[in-house]
Amino acid sequence: MRKIIYYVHQSVDGYIHGPDGEFDWPQMGPELSAFSFELSGRAGAFLYGRKVWELMSFYWPRVESMSKDPHDLAFAPVWRRTPHVVVSRTLTEAAEGARVVGRGDLAAEITALKEEPGGDLLLTGGSKLASALTALGLVDEYQIVVHPVVLGGGQPVFLDAERLGLRLTETRTFDSRSVLLGYQRAA
Repeated sequence: MRKIIYYVHQSVDGYIHGPDGEFDWPQMGPELSAFSFELSGRAGAFLYGRKVWELMSFYWPRVESMSKDPHDLAFAPVWRRTPHVVVSRTLTEAAEGARVVGRGDLAAEITALKEEPGGDLLLTGGSKLASALTALGLVDEYQIVVHPVVLGGGQPVFLDAERLGLRLTETRTFDSRSVLLGYQRAA
C-alpha cells in the first residue's frame, strides 16, 4: 500500500505561514533542495488540498517567467511530470490534468487512492487537508522542516489536532540552517 507523506515547512513557533498569509521565509539551500528532490522522487503523485492546489497550479506552469530561483527552476519539470491529486468538496475538475477526489466519503476515497499501485503520495503545503487526513489515521509519515524564524501567529501546522503519538525516525540539519523532523505514526 502506498504511504501518505506530509512534507511541510514550518516556523520555530509552529506556523506554516504568517499572520497575513506570508510564506516568504523558507530558504531552500542546496542540502534542503536535494532532500526535497529525493522526497519528490519517491512520489507517485503530489496530493493537495484545494487552496494549495490553486497556488501550485498557478505558479509551477509559469515559474520560468516568475522566478530566477535555481531550486524552483529545477523543480518545475518534476512538478509537471508528476501526477497531481486534488482533494476538494467543491471542485469537479482541475487544471494541469489533476485528478479531483473528496466529494464523497473522504476516508474511503483516500484509502482507495493509497491502495492503487505506484509510488507514495506526497502531501505538501497546507494544514487543513493534512489535519483531516491525520484525524482519519491516513497520514503515514510526517517530514517537517523547521526554519529559523518566529512568525508570532498565522496558520498552525495542525488544526484542531487531537493527541497523536508519533515515533521519531529521522533528524537532519540542512545548510546549517533548517532542521528536518521525520516522524511516523506510533503503533
